[in-house]
Amino acid sequence: MHKLIGILLAALWAGLAANAFAEAPSQPEAASGVTAVKEARGRLFMAVTANLLATDAAVEILRAGGTAADAAIAAQLVLNLVEPQSSGLGGGGFLLYHDARENRLRAYDGRETAPKAARPERFLGSDGKPLPFFEAVVGGRSVGVPGLPALLDLVYRNHGRMLWPKLFGPALRLAVEGFPMSPRLHKLLAEDRYLREDSAARRLYYETDGRPKSVGTRIVNRAYGFALLALAQHGTKIFYEGPIARDISAAVRAHPKNPGDLSEPDLAGYKPVEREPVCGERLGGYRVCGMPPPSSGGIAVLQMLTFAEPVSQQAPLAPETVHRFAESGRLTFADRARYLADPAFVDIPVKALLDPAYLAARAQLIRAEASMGRAAAGELSAKQSLGEDAPAELPATTHLSIVDAEGSAVAMTSSVEAAFGSRIMVHGFLLNNQLTDFSFRPEMDGKPVANRVEAGKRPLSSMAPTILYDKAGHVAAILGSPGGSQIINYVAKTILALLAWNLTPAEAVALPHYGSRNGPTELERGTQAEQLRPALERLGHTVSVQDMTSGLSVILRRGDDWIGAADPRREGAARGE
Repeated sequence: MHKLIGILLAALWAGLAANAFAEAPSQPEAASGVTAVKEARGRLFMAVTANLLATDAAVEILRAGGTAADAAIAAQLVLNLVEPQSSGLGGGGFLLYHDARENRLRAYDGRETAPKAARPERFLGSDGKPLPFFEAVVGGRSVGVPGLPALLDLVYRNHGRMLWPKLFGPALRLAVEGFPMSPRLHKLLAEDRYLREDSAARRLYYETDGRPKSVGTRIVNRAYGFALLALAQHGTKIFYEGPIARDISAAVRAHPKNPGDLSEPDLAGYKPVEREPVCGERLGGYRVCGMPPPSSGGIAVLQMLTFAEPVSQQAPLAPETVHRFAESGRLTFADRARYLADPAFVDIPVKALLDPAYLAARAQLIRAEASMGRAAAGELSAKQSLGEDAPAELPATTHLSIVDAEGSAVAMTSSVEAAFGSRIMVHGFLLNNQLTDFSFRPEMDGKPVANRVEAGKRPLSSMAPTILYDKAGHVAAILGSPGGSQIINYVAKTILALLAWNLTPAEAVALPHYGSRNGPTELERGTQAEQLRPALERLGHTVSVQDMTSGLSVILRRGDDWIGAADPRREGAARGE
C-alpha cells in the first residue's frame, strides 16, 4: 500500500508541475439539452453513471476484479470532480447494496446531520417568517455535516475487495491531468449567481472577467487532488477529525455574509447508519426495494405504485394514465409532508403507511372523471399530531447504478442539494446546503412539523435508489435518479415503464415526465406530455409545463444480459462487458 501511495504522490507532484500554468435563478439543476440515448449490453457487468468519465472509472475497477462497491466508490470520486454541481465529498447520499454472496440487500444512510447548535427557528427571519430560499442556502447556515466520505468508507469495509488507495486512481489522474469542461457544467456555471463569490471556485471555474471557462477547457483541480491523496493514504478519519475537518468548520463559520455553526466536534461525531430496506410486492409479484426514512423515497415509491397500478393496462401517454399517476402523487406527497422525517426524532408509522387496507382506502379517493385538486394526508393514529409542510428540495443530485461480475449490485443516489450546494469550496470540493431540506417552518397550525430543524437530525430526502427483484428472487433492475422531490415520480414512472409497459431501458429513461407533488400537475416541456394539457384541464387539473431535469441511471436484466441506459437529459453513459 505504501508503494502505491508513493506512486500516486509522485504522479500528483508531476502533474502539478506539468500543469502549473494550465489555469489562469433558473431551477438548479437547470436543463441543458437532450442527447440521444444509447443502450449498453453486457453479460459480465454493467455501470451507468451521470458522466462518461465516472462510468469509465467504474469499468476500470470492474475489469480489475473489483466489486460493485469498489466501482461505485471510484465513480463517485470522479463525479465530485466532473459534475461538482451535483454531488461530492461535501455532501451525502443513500446506497442500496445487493450482496450476491450472501443473497442479502443492505441499506446505508450517509445523509448529512444538523450541527449540535441547530435550532428549529434556524431558517426564520427576524419577522418570524421563512427566509427567502437563496438567503438561506448561500453560505454557512445551510451546511450540514457531510456524510458521503463515511458512507463510502462503511460500504468499502463491508463489501470492498481492492486496495482502498487504488479506488482513488481514476479521480486522482483526472484531478492532476485535468478534465474537459462539459457543456452542462459550463451552462450551470454561467447561470449561477453565487458561486463566483467564492474565491477558490472562481479561480477554478471562471475567467478573470467572471465568465465561465469555455467548453472543452481543461480543468485541473489540484486542491481536490491533495484531498484525495490524504484520504487514500489516511482513510476518512482525516476528513472528520484532521485538517480537512478543521478547514470545513472554519470555512462555514467564517462565511462573510451568512456564517454557520458547524463545529469540529460535529464532524468528529458523524456516523453513517445501516438501516432496514423498505420492500413490497408490486406489479404482478416483483419485489420493489428502496431506502427507509430519513429518505421518503422507498415508502413513497411503493405508495405511488399501489395507487397507480391500474395504469399498467393503459398507454404510457394516455390522458387517463397521466391523470391517475398525478392523482397518485397527490396522495403520496400528502402523507410524505405530514409523517416522514428522521426516525431518530419522529415515530414514523412505516407499516401503517404501507398497510394494504390503508392504501386501498386511499386509492378509493381517486376519481376517473375529475382531479381531487389537493389531497389531505391520511389519518393513521390519534397520537400523531403533526403539522404539514414540505421544504423546497432542489434537483442537484446524481445517481449511479452498477452490477459486478458476481451479481452484486449498487444503487446510490448522492447530493449536495442545490446546484453547487452552499457555494463554499474547501480542498477542491463544495459543501452541501442540505439543511435547507428541513422545513423552514417549525410549526404549522400550532403543531410541530415532523421535518423541522433539530440538533443532530437528518433532513428528509426524496432520494430513491431502488433495486427490483423478480419472482425467483433474482435482481431484475437497478435504478434511481436525481431531481429533488420529483425523484419519486421519476422512479415510480420508470418502474412502470420497465415492468408494466415493457419498455427497454432506453425507452424508459427517454419517456416524457409527468406527475404531481400535491400541487399542480407537472408536464415536461417540449415533449408529448405537454400536448395532454387540454385533456387534463378538462378534468380539473391545474397544469404546470416545465423543464424536468431527471438523470435516470437504469440497469435491467434480460435473460443472461444486463442492459443499461442513462437519461438523455444529462451527460450520463452506460457501459458493460
